[in-house]
Amino acid sequence: MAKKKDSGAGTLVLVGIVLVVLASIPKEAWIGLGVLAAIGAAVYFYTKSSQSNKEQDEHTAPQRDYTSGQQQANDRPVSMGLHALSEGSDTFRIPSKPKGIGPAKWLKPNEVVPVAGIHLTGGLLYVGTSLPTPYGKNDPCLIDPNKSVASQGDFTEPMDGYWPSYSEIPKEARRAYLNWLVDGRQHPEADIGYVFLYFYGLERRAIIDAAKDPAVEEEWPLIRNEVRRLLGIYGESSSSFKRYASELLSWLDVSSYKSDLYLAPIPTFEKTWELPSYIRLALGRAALDGVPIPPALGLAWAKLDPSISLRTPAARCPEEFEKLFLHKYTQEFGAGLALPRNKTKLKLVYRPASAGFRGYTEIKLTFGDTPDVTVLTGPIGRLRKLVDEVSEELGSYSRFVGKNPSQRNSLEGFLQLPATLWPDKPRAALDGLTKRMGAGLLAMPFQELLATFEAQGVPSKDKVVGFAKALESLNIGMEPDVLNGAKPPKLDEKVVLFAHQPIEPLVRNSPAYQAALLTLQLSAAVATADGDFTSQEMAHLRTQIQSWNHLTPGHLQRLMAHLRLLIDTPVSLPSLKKKLEPLELSAREAIASFMATLAQSDGTVSPDEVKMLEKVYKALGVESKKVFSNVHAAAAGSISAKTEDVGFKLDPARIAALQKDTERVSALLSNIFKEDEATAPVVPDPVQETEQEEISNEPGLLGLDEAHSSLVRLLLSRPEWSRQELLDVAADLDLMLDGALEHINEASFDAHDMALTEGEDLITVNSEVLEKIEA
Repeated sequence: MAKKKDSGAGTLVLVGIVLVVLASIPKEAWIGLGVLAAIGAAVYFYTKSSQSNKEQDEHTAPQRDYTSGQQQANDRPVSMGLHALSEGSDTFRIPSKPKGIGPAKWLKPNEVVPVAGIHLTGGLLYVGTSLPTPYGKNDPCLIDPNKSVASQGDFTEPMDGYWPSYSEIPKEARRAYLNWLVDGRQHPEADIGYVFLYFYGLERRAIIDAAKDPAVEEEWPLIRNEVRRLLGIYGESSSSFKRYASELLSWLDVSSYKSDLYLAPIPTFEKTWELPSYIRLALGRAALDGVPIPPALGLAWAKLDPSISLRTPAARCPEEFEKLFLHKYTQEFGAGLALPRNKTKLKLVYRPASAGFRGYTEIKLTFGDTPDVTVLTGPIGRLRKLVDEVSEELGSYSRFVGKNPSQRNSLEGFLQLPATLWPDKPRAALDGLTKRMGAGLLAMPFQELLATFEAQGVPSKDKVVGFAKALESLNIGMEPDVLNGAKPPKLDEKVVLFAHQPIEPLVRNSPAYQAALLTLQLSAAVATADGDFTSQEMAHLRTQIQSWNHLTPGHLQRLMAHLRLLIDTPVSLPSLKKKLEPLELSAREAIASFMATLAQSDGTVSPDEVKMLEKVYKALGVESKKVFSNVHAAAAGSISAKTEDVGFKLDPARIAALQKDTERVSALLSNIFKEDEATAPVVPDPVQETEQEEISNEPGLLGLDEAHSSLVRLLLSRPEWSRQELLDVAADLDLMLDGALEHINEASFDAHDMALTEGEDLITVNSEVLEKIEA
């Protein structure tokens, strides 16, 4: 008990001492301690509240408004595929902060960084905790290692929301994004949101970082290649990504350039609703320098301009289309299409995909006095006409390839092509024939000619006609003239090739030529009737042909070749008589009289010519004694003696009379030497009609005509325009600006229930219309 009393007494003493000490503390100290306690409590409760909100945010990304100065939310397309990747449990613990991770770092391709338990390779990413934007948030592309990541994530499922940001998407989406990156950034069924998230980083590096540090421009080729790779995988499944990726490529291509850009190799571009900026700049530089558009640039313009619709042959036979286009472009424009220096100046405004660009001023490029020639309708109209001509010429080959894709390099296949497009082997064979022929004639069995081109079997009539047509396109004529109705030769019969300038169809079958051909065939038939076609007779007929100065040089070339053919394959006199016998005697006498006229057309009639005429008259069933009277009648008044060195000339009146005679004889000879069987009528190919109808009446943008469509395309390339800029555009298009804008807005209301433009001095463009057009 005593111990207890002592203990209690000690406790009282200790309490007393403490009270004395507390009483001695000043009043001001007590107040300070109270303030510190209150601050500590506030910090404690605020921390607990922030942790609770953060956990909730990991599951539901907040709705964000990124519409100011940007495309609207519906710019995002739907996703594709159902492929899934997963591992472990439902959640992943927030990892410790990796060593060296602080403010954002741009990873080079050879750098590796761990994030959420995986190693990101390949670079071209921003990784870190801070990459601020003008509006205060971290850039959407930044991969923050401190953000929680789920253990499962399927990048083929749609990402929630628009304008994705790595820091604000759910943790499952972060896992899906990291899985897509590790998978090679190439899975074709990945939701396009993950592709955009990756693209945002490339876009920021190429434009924002390069503007601050010129050394970054050295990375442009690497970024350009990566964007093209992505475009090849996802461009066709997302028109939105296709547009943004194409615009970034164009921006990189024109951010630095040589003054003679029109001479440089042309990069590969995807066709979109507007012409790539690179092409516009190259065309403008050529116009500024007064240089014609080179063929390669003209081809790129024709293929990429949205106002030109490429038909089926261009898509099915692209290599042949390009070769033929370049060939015809050079034929049509020589060194190239010349462009004027119009009023509209070229200016490019970049429209970023990433919300991280919000808050920056207008990103634009200007090019001094370089004109924007794409507003002109005249040059593009000429290119469109050329594209249609090329498509027409490739039509039959395109249909053949469509039906027989494995035979595009066969004889039947390349015979559908203009000879300028033949494959290497037949082209080499053709060059060999040309060398053997020279400027003269080349006779050979038809079978040998076909074997030169590795043809097998007996060719059809259509194939022979196609073969002759292809030869003639290279200025090589062939006898017999199957293009003028002659019967195709048999394999063992001779054909004659000769250098020949093509003749228009109407001129080719003119009355004068028909009559001369009959004369030659009758004369050759008579000469061979006795079984001996002598060299003298041959020389006489050659001289006779050369004296027919009422014929064209092309006619004379073909008649010489036909005469050579008659040596080996003569027309029998009985067959000619059989065809001529149905004619009345008066008609046969008219033919005979004409031959007498033709014989003295050179001013003289030799004894040999008289003998030949007598035989011809006899073959025609006309009295041979009439030869002399007809010759004298034809000669009367036909020749006027001249003292000049030019020799004899026919009177103009006599020439007119000779032409009249040839027309009369031609009417009598109608179809005598054509095939006996009637030519089947040409039935239009339904495939051809369908292919043409696909593009025949394609409307412009918003259903407008070409000039207003051009104005719409230009308007959509920038968010706003000054009135003076649009006045220059309207002048180039021959439009009144106010009336044109009113007409365009009416069309936009009809199509999409919204106007395209607003304002007067500063005209703003409604970007929602662009989204509707892309959709």
